[in-house]
Amino acid sequence: MKDKLPLTVELEQSKIDFLEEMAQTYNLPDTGKAIRCLIDYARENADLRQTIFDEIRCVDCDA
Repeated sequence: MKDKLPLTVELEQSKIDFLEEMAQTYNLPDTGKAIRCLIDYARENADLRQTIFDEIRCVDCDA
């Protein structure tokens, strides 16, 4: 089994809701697994990292 370490991350409620929805939709054990899936996707797709991380997005902003 892989060693997993705890990490505290502050998220807006809408992001937590999204992670919970994805965990439920895809039968993931918890939101932590949903986050790990997103991280693994970014790690495995180096060609998409600029698309993922370069542009600053604020879905919850009013701007």
